[in-house]
Amino acid sequence: MFKFIAIFLGGGLGATARYLTGLGCSKLCGCFPLGTLSVNIIGSFIMGFGFLLFMEKISVPNEFKLFLTVGFCGGLTTFSTFSLDVWNMFFAGEFLKALTYILLSLFLSLGALFAGVMVAKQF
Repeated sequence: MFKFIAIFLGGGLGATARYLTGLGCSKLCGCFPLGTLSVNIIGSFIMGFGFLLFMEKISVPNEFKLFLTVGFCGGLTTFSTFSLDVWNMFFAGEFLKALTYILLSLFLSLGALFAGVMVAKQF
């Protein structure tokens, strides 16, 4: 039962963080989905960091792992929103913008996951 509560709480906090990040980023750059890109990169970093830290470095309760990974990162990252952003760009004829967004999302998120693992190795 505690596992479900941990996931529920983490998901709520992650979704709230996603919403607030989207609001903040839209004020900086309303012409590009910077909020979605940012949360996917941040979520990938946290996932990589947490994965290595919890698997090899420190012991934490399984509920905390689920809170952070399935809950928080699941609520924070937004592949469905990413897909809609890309669809809307293609539909609007913004093909270069869509391709740039796809490539940035893929490579920066994978890079952030790798960075998270590397940072966690330092602990």
